[in-house]
Amino acid sequence: MQFKTLGRTDLKVTDICLGTMTWGSQNSEAEGHAQIAMARDAGINFMDTAELYAVPGSRETSGRTEEIIGNWFAAQGDRDKWVLASKIGGGGSAHIRNGSRPGAKTVREALEASLKRLKTDYLDLYQIHWASRGHYHFENYWTYRPDKQDTADTLANMHDVLGTMGDLVREGKIRHFGLSNETTWGISQWLRLSEQHGLPRVASVQNEYNLIRRIFDHDLAELSHNEDVGLLAYSPLAGGLLTGKYFDGATPKGSRKDYQKGFWRLNEHSERATRAYHEVAARHGLDPVQMAIAFCRSRPFMAATIIGATSTGQLAQVLGAMDLTLSPQVLADIDATYRQHPRPI
Repeated sequence: MQFKTLGRTDLKVTDICLGTMTWGSQNSEAEGHAQIAMARDAGINFMDTAELYAVPGSRETSGRTEEIIGNWFAAQGDRDKWVLASKIGGGGSAHIRNGSRPGAKTVREALEASLKRLKTDYLDLYQIHWASRGHYHFENYWTYRPDKQDTADTLANMHDVLGTMGDLVREGKIRHFGLSNETTWGISQWLRLSEQHGLPRVASVQNEYNLIRRIFDHDLAELSHNEDVGLLAYSPLAGGLLTGKYFDGATPKGSRKDYQKGFWRLNEHSERATRAYHEVAARHGLDPVQMAIAFCRSRPFMAATIIGATSTGQLAQVLGAMDLTLSPQVLADIDATYRQHPRPI
């Protein structure tokens, strides 16, 4: 297991982070606890959750995942052994504070509720789950909407949120502040405002990154390197797409495609790309799932790769990537494949 320093903080995190978003919907509490135990035994010290979880977020399921984690801490008494991250929703979800975006009042309200569910006095990393402005994120990665972005209002809101984050750091309720589903411009503004006003600095950004979605490789990577804002990569298997389980229109029972009754990442382009990466893995005698995880871990801007599973069997397969280092030839073949399939989703 490799350890990384998160940004310019003193947090030492394993470069594999345990994702939790299925606990409370696709997974029971017992299954979630079994995954925590398996990750702990593998040497992982980093766990990520959110007030929105379990997914898909709803009035019935949001908050359940934090409760499951809190029950683990209450039973095991090992909160101090974990670097714990959670997130406040970015706004727009009607079942979370009537869809309001993060602000001075709502950040504090959301954090207090998360701490109660998690049965802890503090979070090591508190993140904004998505930006509350017209920008690309989730399935809209290819569309920027300036008509939905009021720059002056956005900057005022950022300053407002940072002020509250500063108060929460001083109170000991959070240690550090992070972002998720953010852009180069957005991160640069958070950094500028924190420097100008002596407020908490962005420690990390949690964006999607995998073999078939590599937007971070460009401007975000440059910012990440020069400003020490490491990537926490979610969906390193593209929501399970890279496992190959959806080939030929298959819909395995209990999979995300089945559970969410739709899967926007899946199309003819992404299936071709996935098959091509499976061919790379086969040529080199590799498990394609482990190759995908090892690729993420090899990136120079990577702080941690977030892994998640709906069974301990799947988690064990993913953890097999811990000792895998990809050879220069494998990496060259991956690059050649990406050149042929640069935008499959």
